[in-house]
Amino acid sequence: MKKLLTACLLSAAFGGFAASAMADDTQAALIHQGQDVATAADCQACHTAPEGGKPFAGGYEIHSPMGTIYTTNITPSKQFGIGNYTEEQFIRAVREGVRPDGANLYPAMPYTSYSHMSDADMHALYVYFQQGVKPVEQPNVETALPFPFNMRIAMAGWNMMYLDSTPFKPDPSKSEQWNRGAYLVNGAGHCDTCHTPRNLMMGSVTDKPLAGGMVGPWYAPNISSDPVSGIGNWSQAQLVEYLKTGRTAGKNQAAGGMAEAVQNSLQYMSDTDLNAIAFYLKNSTPVRDPRDTQAADTFGKPVNVEEGLRGAHPYNANKTIDNGAALFSGYCASCHQPDGSGSENQAYPSLFNNTATGMGNASNLISAILYGVDRQVGDHHVLMPKFGVGSYVGQLDDQQIADISNYVLKNYGNAAIQVSAQDVAVLRAGGPVTLLAKLQPFMAPAMVAGVIILLVLIFWLGRKRKTKAA
Repeated sequence: MKKLLTACLLSAAFGGFAASAMADDTQAALIHQGQDVATAADCQACHTAPEGGKPFAGGYEIHSPMGTIYTTNITPSKQFGIGNYTEEQFIRAVREGVRPDGANLYPAMPYTSYSHMSDADMHALYVYFQQGVKPVEQPNVETALPFPFNMRIAMAGWNMMYLDSTPFKPDPSKSEQWNRGAYLVNGAGHCDTCHTPRNLMMGSVTDKPLAGGMVGPWYAPNISSDPVSGIGNWSQAQLVEYLKTGRTAGKNQAAGGMAEAVQNSLQYMSDTDLNAIAFYLKNSTPVRDPRDTQAADTFGKPVNVEEGLRGAHPYNANKTIDNGAALFSGYCASCHQPDGSGSENQAYPSLFNNTATGMGNASNLISAILYGVDRQVGDHHVLMPKFGVGSYVGQLDDQQIADISNYVLKNYGNAAIQVSAQDVAVLRAGGPVTLLAKLQPFMAPAMVAGVIILLVLIFWLGRKRKTKAA
């Protein structure tokens, strides 16, 4: 009897340990799933400040047409982060853009795409941020947009017009790979947020999906399946290589926000998911820009800049760097080679057969010069110095950058495109300003005038009624 009791006790104890171990394994698997979702959603890129910022502690500046938006602390800090969020509150913030206090988030946080994420992924994401991320006790930087953009309540009306909260539903007529790609591109991965053009109210132009659009000073290019305007002439393997490494020889190399996406998100995603994204893009609705006559990566040829400069000035002449060719020779040719063919390993890419120089929009060429390129993939660090404000190589003015851009476009890219000093100035200031932002200084006076007119009208109608009564 004693032996039987001992056996029962041991069995219960080991059974309890086994159940506890299974629960721990399940929780660990859930945290791992949540980490994968956070990686696909690229949360770290926006919620981690550059140059030493702690993971997910916020403070990253997003320069929108309406003003600078600062990302928030999303660590499980109870004082500054999301440590007090219930799962329901967390899901509402991510999917609907509404904080626990009822205030609306700005759509710089891509909840318009995250709204399509599955319940399972949302649950895993919540568990990861509550249990798999270290709390950081770092206060948030207040976002203070000018009136009327500081009225967050207005976002409720914007959401009514532009937020599609329909959950993602697989298309039974499509393959599993296509559906996974659609979920990532239009949901967790939020590719559509940057690569779909915006209208006057900053809502997505849904009839031109993935057709390209400005994101600050950078241009997120057309990634629809069109072979001329989009990525239709890329192979599946080339797209996967680009997503994983940030570059594909003879096509493109990631800079700006795309470099951040590769560095913080895409390089860590599975080959299965990267192939699903590529497959979906290759089979997406093609959107052609009627101004495009040939694919961006088919422009240009080698042209040696030095041949046109030799003998142009005496060897001891001063102030000879006064045109695009001379500026290219002095600032660009040492890395991109005098003929524009790039370095042997293409870490400094060829300037011909390059979408940055062949597109009908020169913003990425200009911004690469202004802001440089900084991309870390594995142990491979790609760094092109900036030539804008604070350059340690040489600070160039707007006209000099325009001259270099025009030399590059004429010889290695789309010669039909011309860059002016004003074009450079716009990108140096953060990118094109929308009509809505241009009207901002007049909105407050217009509203005050409207209220005054309304009060005068009410007063006049009141006096008129009193006169009739008398």
